[in-house]
Amino acid sequence: MDTAISAKELTKWFGEGDLRTYAVKEVSFDAYFGEILFVVGPSGSGKTTLLSMISGILRPDSGTVNVDHVDIWSLTPDQIAEFRLNKVGFVFQDYHLFPRLTTAENVAIPLILKKKDWNESIREAEHYLDVVGLKNKAQLAPVKLSGGEQQRVAIARALVAQPDLLIFDEPTASLDGDTGRRIMEFVKNRILNESRCILIVTHDSRIFEYADRMMRMEDGKTVAIEKRADH
Repeated sequence: MDTAISAKELTKWFGEGDLRTYAVKEVSFDAYFGEILFVVGPSGSGKTTLLSMISGILRPDSGTVNVDHVDIWSLTPDQIAEFRLNKVGFVFQDYHLFPRLTTAENVAIPLILKKKDWNESIREAEHYLDVVGLKNKAQLAPVKLSGGEQQRVAIARALVAQPDLLIFDEPTASLDGDTGRRIMEFVKNRILNESRCILIVTHDSRIFEYADRMMRMEDGKTVAIEKRADH
């Protein structure tokens, strides 16, 4: 498989001198197109900080991140913003849907930010709502949807710009077990493809079976990268 992400010696600290605390310390790993990589570990182990550096949100204090062979932290701030908009899709634990917008308008937001025509953006949004099985909910407000449906709207919004890298932050934490598994089945069977890499931060052991590999973190360091026995 082709390398989607290559992180080398990534380090991020907060504070200075005796007060310096390492959130991530010298983490190196590769992730590949066509795989789902889980990042697991206790709260405070550095998972979110690591993904923030990989996705162009938080600049590392040392180390490098190459995404699809581009050293993202060598880019200008404008180029990094463009990278995030075009290359990365986020699916947040709490969905982050705008309550005053329709479902379709929520999904269209990345296209509007790219200055696409409004009507064209809504048509694209409706297409991706169809992909996630929610085309008939396009005109509803998010509050009218179930938790699982809101999560699928968030997935559609992440997909609409056709990103190479999808990042899920605790995608099933707010869902019951059956709904969480249905979401992961959908991600595995409909969203993952050979041109896309999916990273999932989770504490939810109920969905570990959907990982191709699992990276375990403790105290800001990688302690293991494991390939699932049945993959």
